[in-house]
Amino acid sequence: MNLEELRKLDASGLQKELDSLLKAHMGLRMQKATQQLNNTAQLGLVRRDIARVRTLIQQKTTQE
Repeated sequence: MNLEELRKLDASGLQKELDSLLKAHMGLRMQKATQQLNNTAQLGLVRRDIARVRTLIQQKTTQE
């Protein structure tokens, strides 16, 4: 999901997106630990997405 789509979401939508990203990150970490992850760059991409969503949540809470 790109930044423009994330900015259109409300706080509950951002929280749902954050939950799904955290689950995906956990799955990728488990795959890496069991030597099943081929593309380790996915970990960094998911971490950046998590940071983006957390930043947007923080921005929306300070604006209110």
